[in-house]
Amino acid sequence: MPLTTRLLSCALLLITLNIEADEVVQIEVGETEQDARLPLAELQLFAQVFEQIRSSYVEEIDDKTLLENAIVGLLAELDPHSSFLRKESFEELQEQTSGEFGGIGIEIGMEGGFVKVISPIDDTPASRAGIEPGDLIIKLNDQTVQGMSINDAINIMRGEKGSTLSLTIARENNDGPLNFTLTRDIISVQSVRHRWLEPGFGYVRIAQFQMNTGAEFKESLSELTSADQALQGLVLDLRNNPGGLLPASVEVADAIIDNGLIVYTEGRAPSSNNRFSATPGDMLEGIPIIVLINGGTASASEIVAGAIQDHHRGVILGTDSFGKGSVQTILPLKDGRAIKLTTARYYTPNGRSIQAVSIKPDIQVERAEIRALKNTYQVREANLNKHLSAASRKSTEKKPDSKAITADNQLYEALNLLKGLKILSNKT
Repeated sequence: MPLTTRLLSCALLLITLNIEADEVVQIEVGETEQDARLPLAELQLFAQVFEQIRSSYVEEIDDKTLLENAIVGLLAELDPHSSFLRKESFEELQEQTSGEFGGIGIEIGMEGGFVKVISPIDDTPASRAGIEPGDLIIKLNDQTVQGMSINDAINIMRGEKGSTLSLTIARENNDGPLNFTLTRDIISVQSVRHRWLEPGFGYVRIAQFQMNTGAEFKESLSELTSADQALQGLVLDLRNNPGGLLPASVEVADAIIDNGLIVYTEGRAPSSNNRFSATPGDMLEGIPIIVLINGGTASASEIVAGAIQDHHRGVILGTDSFGKGSVQTILPLKDGRAIKLTTARYYTPNGRSIQAVSIKPDIQVERAEIRALKNTYQVREANLNKHLSAASRKSTEKKPDSKAITADNQLYEALNLLKGLKILSNKT
């Protein structure tokens, strides 16, 4: 029987029989205090605190609720990602991985007692309002978040479509708190989207790793490679992708990595030690890839970026990723409840753990607002009197899109890099 279960069982037996802790342990375990594996003093303390709350708290709380709260605290103190899932929370998690759920559209964790935004989800109330990765939520509808469990915070953020939610946010390098009022909506996450940036250069955006992400990614690659125009380079956008299902990330990496290890996991339980390798074949047949990452790139998306980087299959461009290198396993319990427990760390093919370290981009490009400067007047050959005319050929040169510069400088840099790689590959 696991240690935590034995602790709770002994505590329950203590309260039920109303006898001393050392007597219960002698009956239950048959060991002396010196040799026992259980921390007897802490077990006795737990029972004493439980009984004090049970008898003296200002409002009466039933034993079942107190024990459930104890379990919530037990998991919350392990790390920011382990948690106890009540029936409603478990159902919402299942809805989220299937791609549709209600809320404002953010992936969150806990840090220092506050709710931390890992990433806003594309095309949701949170992303449209300007919520950013790394934001700390300090108030929800005027309720202070510090000390609140992550499940309680989620329950407040969830609500009917059309209802409003007020958030107070602390943001790094900002003088004071920021206030947002968001209107809740049904969040339907489109996991994979693709388009052409320019003739020959494609773009695929993965917003979150869900059950069908691998198949959708392969379908996007098939459409780009089978188009009338030849695909010469691809931008894979993993920015603000909070992760999701590990098998989906493996399937995505497998589609563009020809062979070799993609990721491996190590934990205490034998079932947590796994290795995932690519099957032979690269759908893009070596076409250059630029992968965009930032501080909202987490977990499963870091697996993909790390595998591409270690296999030298593409260039990683942007800023440091979030650094979540742990694996959570959903363990269903009775009555539709479950626990989300961190069971392993994952490692890139070269043995790197990015837990609290991050994927470092090959080319660092900060997000910036860039505008094109107006050219001052200069005398050119065409301005000279009696200049020779050009040969009668129409120019095919395409001017850069100034809107692309100002809207997304990281994407613009990625596109320019792809063009450079294409030029070099054509040299003989």
